[in-house]
Amino acid sequence: MNYAYIAIPESEIPRAAEEQFQYLLDTYASECNKVASTWREFSDADLDYKPHPRSSSVQEILKHQLLSERRFFGEFLTTPEPAPGAVIPAVLKIETAAARFVELARPRLEFFADQDAAWWMTTVPFFDVRRQRIWIFWRRVLHTAHHRTQLTVFLRLLSKDVPSTYGPTADVTWDSADPTNSVEAAGRK
Repeated sequence: MNYAYIAIPESEIPRAAEEQFQYLLDTYASECNKVASTWREFSDADLDYKPHPRSSSVQEILKHQLLSERRFFGEFLTTPEPAPGAVIPAVLKIETAAARFVELARPRLEFFADQDAAWWMTTVPFFDVRRQRIWIFWRRVLHTAHHRTQLTVFLRLLSKDVPSTYGPTADVTWDSADPTNSVEAAGRK
């Protein structure tokens, strides 16, 4: 993949204590890069934008993302996290929010790198149910992808570029890109 912006380079992703869990760290770092890239496509003038009166604004989604990751990881996965009041930047702008998002992610990567299979497979409270920690981790990644997708729709509605997240977009492509947009492409093996 070709990304215009990489917040956490591959060389800075810690190595998992147990190799079979490296994909968790690699995926979380990759998702963080995609979120930061998406956020950085907005301008500060877009913070109050919402496509519908019942929609959240860009600013509300950024705040929710920062706070809900802190809660998911801190409460359910026991990562060391700052106090809730210290999560949102004092002055919320696109750049400060994106920088804070990455700043909060880096120690989580270190924490996750130290965990073994027994830790990942332990069942713990998750809201009003119990789930394995690895399930909670993946649930958080999916939740993050959901909010990133909301914001990519907002970007399109604002006539801004949509960055590449899983492959080429209408705005970003490269020579070796091979999107599956046809029956023929879907049939490749």
